[in-house]
Amino acid sequence: MTDHRHFALAYIGLGSNLASPRDQLARAMSALAALPVSECVAVSSLYASAPVGPQDQPDFVNAVVAVRTRLSPLALLDQLQAIEQRHRRVRHRHWGPRTLDLDLLWFAGLSCRSPRLTLPHPEMTHRRFVLEPLAEIAPTLSLDGELPGCLANRLEDQTLQRLPA
Repeated sequence: MTDHRHFALAYIGLGSNLASPRDQLARAMSALAALPVSECVAVSSLYASAPVGPQDQPDFVNAVVAVRTRLSPLALLDQLQAIEQRHRRVRHRHWGPRTLDLDLLWFAGLSCRSPRLTLPHPEMTHRRFVLEPLAEIAPTLSLDGELPGCLANRLEDQTLQRLPA
């Protein structure tokens, strides 16, 4: 049995719309499960969503993963960016297409703002493709006193489709 007293719970958003997005997310989930001093504790379904920003790109496949970790928030961010690099993440334009996007959404209820990291993720409460999968694996998580499912319901104008397993 793992001793969880020194672990922090974190939620990570995953997205891809290039180079077999479902495969990209499957490989990313395997990489997250192999993070040092961490364990993956929940994985949402996969969801298809229209891109945010430029519409001249394929739809995204998104998910959210929960991990318990002994890593600090910045050490976890470093690990996420290393995974993105292994997936040949290229940032051609803001909100453009990508092989893999990993966002640290929430970390142990911490609130911080630095040049490298803002927690909770500043856009998460405005993105149905984050809130719906988050509600699936963390329905009672409080986001500024609101539940992810309630926040997601307010964003019905954002199209989202749960993909078959």
